[in-house]
Amino acid sequence: MKNTFGNNVSVTLFGESHGTAIGAIIDGLPAGIKVNEAFIAHQLDLRRPFGKISTPRQEEDKFNLVSGVFYGKTTGTPICLIIPNENTKSGDYSKNYGKARPGHADYTAFVKYNGAEDYRGGGHFSGRITAGLVGVGAIAVDLLKNKGICIGTHIKKCAGITDDDFSDYESNINFLSNAQFSVLNEDAKDNMITAIENAAKDGDSVGGILETVVTGVPAGVGEPWFDSLESIISHGLFSIPAIKGVEFGAGFGCSDMNGSQMNDHFQLDDGVITTKTNNNGGINGGISNGMPLVFRCAVKPTPSISKEQNTVDFINGEEVKLSVTGRHDPCIVHRARVVVDSVVAIALCDLLSQKFGTDWLV
Repeated sequence: MKNTFGNNVSVTLFGESHGTAIGAIIDGLPAGIKVNEAFIAHQLDLRRPFGKISTPRQEEDKFNLVSGVFYGKTTGTPICLIIPNENTKSGDYSKNYGKARPGHADYTAFVKYNGAEDYRGGGHFSGRITAGLVGVGAIAVDLLKNKGICIGTHIKKCAGITDDDFSDYESNINFLSNAQFSVLNEDAKDNMITAIENAAKDGDSVGGILETVVTGVPAGVGEPWFDSLESIISHGLFSIPAIKGVEFGAGFGCSDMNGSQMNDHFQLDDGVITTKTNNNGGINGGISNGMPLVFRCAVKPTPSISKEQNTVDFINGEEVKLSVTGRHDPCIVHRARVVVDSVVAIALCDLLSQKFGTDWLV
């Protein structure tokens, strides 16, 4: 049973949704990296629920760095970040124990852990666990920015409503880094929020697509085959709850293109090798080519809905009806984007260390 991602730079997650605390350990970062606690708090704030489009469960997410940081810099030893759980209502889950919530891991967790799992709020499978991931991921995001590598994610689509495309990467990333609801078009934002609120009123939920761009990644990062840049990033992304699809560059759209359309022509731009288009999303042969990394993630609708659904009571072995109660998000797309940024940053730190050595990150 493993809860660790990465090789040279790795992250381990721990805790349960209604346990005493949650958190993460990031290991492999070299000594001497500045740790900006204000930025960690900022990233956690971007993940925090707000308004009618999020869960009523509010957590302050006051974190504590209990190891690996001394006088504001990494020591080279594992960094452990802990976040207390302070606002839990476990009774909402006890009364329905054994009734598999459609779309959730209740049944699979019961089978895997032989009935010994902490089922409250989804336990270790809860999206609550991503707070620790965002906390340590903020360290990776910040150090990469100091190395000229910037990450930005916007809600490309939500509830069938589409945002503008990326245009000026630098300005777009700067804008999104402070946007609580990460879209580039204000009209799209208003329409998406209205659609989410309407779904919530109807006892339902919505999903969407997140689109990410990463600038400044040098050419030559990644390995062919099993540790390709796409493979490692996708590994991390598919570990985020609710991510059901990942595509790079033109993605599935390339299936309708000819080779003459899909191929990115190489060119010299003031002596620097670039490509005229970026249908491959900045990656050739599993290795970065120096162009911006571009990919999209499909986020499924939140499975916790109050509409009555058919399911099975796996304790008593009978079919039952279930209406999920408790505090839930009618949409998690807007909260998931900072989790995507965090995972990508950790994955890149791991691969950059493999290419240049961990001291390159300082």
